[in-house]
Amino acid sequence: MTAGVQIMTEDMVFELEGNETLLDALERTGHHVEYQCRSGYCGACRIPLKAGSVEYAKPPLALLRRGEILPCCCTVNEPLKLKVHLRSKLAG
Repeated sequence: MTAGVQIMTEDMVFELEGNETLLDALERTGHHVEYQCRSGYCGACRIPLKAGSVEYAKPPLALLRRGEILPCCCTVNEPLKLKVHLRSKLAG
């Protein structure tokens, strides 16, 4: 992962820190993302990508549709815009 890359969600803008995964950064900032394996096998963490692009060191085993990414195992190389909400937004 690339520290300092800007991530924009439905509720906030933040930057990746250190070597954290995108999934770790989303959790750190209070976003709701389902997950299980954290390795790209199950696909439980798939989220819609609205803008930007990611790469994978090796192709994930989970099937992805166009416009979906796996934040557990992708590499972020440029600013992203994601369709994901804060946990508190889901409850209300």
